Amino acid sequence: QVHLVESGGGSVQAGGSLRLSCANSGRPFSTYAMGWFRQAPGMERELVATLFTGGHTTYADSAKGRFTVSGDSAKNTVYLQMNSLKTEDTAVYYCAARLSPIDFYEYWGQGTQVTVSS
Repeated sequence: QVHLVESGGGSVQAGGSLRLSCANSGRPFSTYAMGWFRQAPGMERELVATLFTGGHTTYADSAKGRFTVSGDSAKNTVYLQMNSLKTEDTAVYYCAARLSPIDFYEYWGQGTQVTVSS
């Protein structure tokens, strides 16, 4: 059973930084990509950053230049470093695993709240 667990969320003032972690505490598995999503109240879920196997990364326009996704395969953990946080970054952040080139994420974590105050 794959079990993704996010951590590192919290409250921070605008301009601050947070680093989110996503660890797989279940059985090891091979991924095509790991994604970080977020969802604010009343808003659609947004794909913020993607880390593809091999190291290629992509970012939403809202995250470019401020967020960095990375991974540590030895620890089965993916990170999202978020700098220069803005109030509009407030959301629940989820990590998810994509197992194939098909744009579908099979496994999801429970989410971690990020709150940015002015």
